Amino acid sequence: MTSTPYTVADVMTTEVVAVTPSTGFKDIATAMERWKVTALPVIEGEGHVVGVVSEADLLPKEEFHEHRPGLIEQMRRLGDTAKAGSTRAENMMTTPAVTIRPDATLPQAARLMTDRHIKRLPVVDADGTLKGIVSRADLLKVFLRTDEELATEIRRTVVDRLFPLSHAAVKVSVDQGIATLTGTVRDGNPIPLAERLTRSVEGVVDVHCRLKHPTDAASS
Repeated sequence: MTSTPYTVADVMTTEVVAVTPSTGFKDIATAMERWKVTALPVIEGEGHVVGVVSEADLLPKEEFHEHRPGLIEQMRRLGDTAKAGSTRAENMMTTPAVTIRPDATLPQAARLMTDRHIKRLPVVDADGTLKGIVSRADLLKVFLRTDEELATEIRRTVVDRLFPLSHAAVKVSVDQGIATLTGTVRDGNPIPLAERLTRSVEGVVDVHCRLKHPTDAASS
């Protein structure tokens, strides 16, 4: 009934800065600063993603710079103390990497980021080869669609299809991403579905469905 949902491929960044397992600590930190990113995929071979190294993976080096952790602290934080003593990506990266496919929907990507508490996901194909990076900011790009775009899509994919006999009587307006449907339609059964489908249009912030049908008008 609706248009094809936006996928990760629609919003991801395809020019990706990556490092290899042998990349040194200073080069990793320099790349993060230069490209203003908080994490870098670690690749080997023909672009196969083997891990991700993030700012959080580098911080133990600074944390333990002035003091050596005691035995109890070492036992409690084995991962961090190991990273603090490492100088290459292969020993600091998080592996296996949390990745996503290009055909995943934006809600799927958002849920994965939320569940795993991460800000960026390497996008890989079926073979695990790096194709891009998708960030939280990328997922919000759909909300930059204009009100006119949204109104046109709602009319084409929702109103015209659900109300073929009375679509001309339906007014679709969108203001700051909030869609409003008004008018009287011959058949009231599809009204709840119209609200749900309008809400599912990528970029819609909220929906006010004020559609009525003759039964409503007679009883009011």
